[in-house]
Amino acid sequence: MDYSHLSLSILIPTYNNSCVTLVKDLLDQCREMNGLKFEIVVADDGSTDQTSIKSNHQIDHLNHCHVIWGKENRGRSATRNMLAHEARYDWLLFIDSHMSVIKASFIECYLNHTNCAQILYGGYKVTGDDDTYRGNLRWKYEVSCQDALTAENRSKSPYANFHTSNFCIRREVMCSYPLDERFKRYGYEDVLYGKTLKAADISISHIDNPVGFNRFENNRTFLSKTEEALCTLHDFSTDIGDYSRMLVVISHMKKKHLLWIPRRLFAVFRPLLRRNLLSKRPNLRAFDLYRMGYYLHLSNKKSMTGTNNL
Repeated sequence: MDYSHLSLSILIPTYNNSCVTLVKDLLDQCREMNGLKFEIVVADDGSTDQTSIKSNHQIDHLNHCHVIWGKENRGRSATRNMLAHEARYDWLLFIDSHMSVIKASFIECYLNHTNCAQILYGGYKVTGDDDTYRGNLRWKYEVSCQDALTAENRSKSPYANFHTSNFCIRREVMCSYPLDERFKRYGYEDVLYGKTLKAADISISHIDNPVGFNRFENNRTFLSKTEEALCTLHDFSTDIGDYSRMLVVISHMKKKHLLWIPRRLFAVFRPLLRRNLLSKRPNLRAFDLYRMGYYLHLSNKKSMTGTNNL
């Protein structure tokens, strides 16, 4: 098939992570697309890990590929917006650097769906196994979400189920509707972006074209990232609103005057919950309670300064 009518910029933001294998796999597939004009651009967001930096220098020596080296950490939104403006071609394919290519027709699938919508979201698939990761909280959480993340289920709420880990978008759309650069910390910038796209009536098509997700941080790091994301959610709760399932649940519980229950449970059992989540047998129900309790704990702290949203 001839793809000379299409042009593609593959854009990979990275921070302290080697993505050489990902780039090479994508490069191999692009070379198989007859007539396709393409480039692969990696943006290093001020990495500090010298091993990752040294590894990613290899990318600058590959045809059609180069790295934009950032001097400081700008944040996920700002880095993606910069990549969109620096890109040369009409379609932009964003992939997180810790993902992997698991389909031989990955690029072809995206190219064959460019007439379906202004944005295509392919999803992701957990590729680890239980024997290796059974004690890993992040792995257990991601596995529990997999059924809800099929293309069919994502399509039921196309904007609420949009994520930035693996999506293709027209450059003109991304430049006209950039990610919100107020998001400096980890989490939820893609949730608000889905809401922005719906307000602008930008079409999204959910397709079955996943990347592989098989790198999972240890439990302590993941719990720390979860707390950071909850801080982000609290800061932007008014903007995000019902695009967060947690905020919807909290709103319902507030109307029924039931928020005292998770608040009390968290206050009493927080040390035990943390101990479980950092153990080799983390429990997802404990994780759910910890997340809600931590969010409500943030609300209590904020209420003292008059900024409580609950």
